[in-house]
Amino acid sequence: MDDDRISLAHGNGGRFMRELIEEIFARHIGHEDLDIQADAAPIALDGGEVMITTDGFTVQPLEFPGGDIGSLAIHGTTNDLAVAGARPLYLTLNAFIEEGLEIEVLDRIVGSLAAAAREAGVKISAGDTKVLRRGEGGGLYLATTGVGVRLPGVRPALQNIRDGDIAIVSGPIGDHGTAVMLAREDFGLKGDLVSDAGPVMELTEALLQFDGLRFMRDPTRGGIASIAHEIVRATGLGSGFPQLVLPALAPALDAADARTRIRSGVRNGRFRHLEAGNDFPRQRESVALLDQAEVGLGRRADEAHGRARCPRATGASDAVQVVDRGT
Repeated sequence: MDDDRISLAHGNGGRFMRELIEEIFARHIGHEDLDIQADAAPIALDGGEVMITTDGFTVQPLEFPGGDIGSLAIHGTTNDLAVAGARPLYLTLNAFIEEGLEIEVLDRIVGSLAAAAREAGVKISAGDTKVLRRGEGGGLYLATTGVGVRLPGVRPALQNIRDGDIAIVSGPIGDHGTAVMLAREDFGLKGDLVSDAGPVMELTEALLQFDGLRFMRDPTRGGIASIAHEIVRATGLGSGFPQLVLPALAPALDAADARTRIRSGVRNGRFRHLEAGNDFPRQRESVALLDQAEVGLGRRADEAHGRARCPRATGASDAVQVVDRGT
């Protein structure tokens, strides 16, 4: 492409749009089944119950330490399928590009998106591009639909949760949101925390073999707190969070503490640190609800699948517990 920025001509259906699709999207995403001339694409599904999800992605800045809107879109969509007990197979991609976005930035993001799709084992089988007038978008918005097949084993769902179940968190909380906030330099804060956004399929597929698995969720906006409220609303049970149970890295806690102090007008004082153990795995956090009989799941899953393990930093025996409000 000769241009260095997206123009409205890249969305008019002519030569410029064709060049955008061929030289940016198809160059990175292309695989043997991708036909950019077709109006619809066939997909092959090998038996089993088909699962589908859809999502939209907006983030500022578009690129942040540890990821970008492209990799985030892939991970967010495939993880939603994974925690529902499915293996992601196919995605559709819609890109809403703002006039004036640098071609070089778009090329990096699409390259990152394609790499994340390959890592997740999914094919992008259909897509579309639209160009928004300058000032009508945040540089780039993405919308995805994911298709997968439910795997054998437990069918995790909110309605399966029972009194006394234990919640296990697979990684430190708050890293992604804090990394994005620091990249924006909100509240004058700066730092080098890296987003932990990534695929969770290796973990979720290992967990499906456990009969005591009730529910899984990949925390996004609102994080663990939102999941706790969902559980309360769906089941009528309470969620207890014993002190110092949820794992977090010190930079994320420092940033959260600083933001709270700034919002409340307090700009000094010592930050409180909650340090994870030295052996704490640096991986995307996800939440699994299990029968108490399965609280040894971390050790057993580790034996069954080398990288799928429940970190000891969560303290399995003292993990978040779902309890009847009447008790």
